[in-house]
Amino acid sequence: MPKMKSNSGAKKRFKVTGSGKIKRKKAYKRHILTKKSSKRKRELGKDTLVDKTNEKSIKRQIPYKF
Repeated sequence: MPKMKSNSGAKKRFKVTGSGKIKRKKAYKRHILTKKSSKRKRELGKDTLVDKTNEKSIKRQIPYKF
């Protein structure tokens, strides 16, 4: 049986925390920032956790991180 390949895009986008949860960046902070408030832009810069409904599929894409 050959080795499983990780999804290259997922490897770059997600990190696994010590407790096994998956961390991700927030969207909507790339461009058109002038109309967004400072508070909103500041909050978008922070990392957040992936929802548990999506965790299973992401863990399948990055099997060697667990």
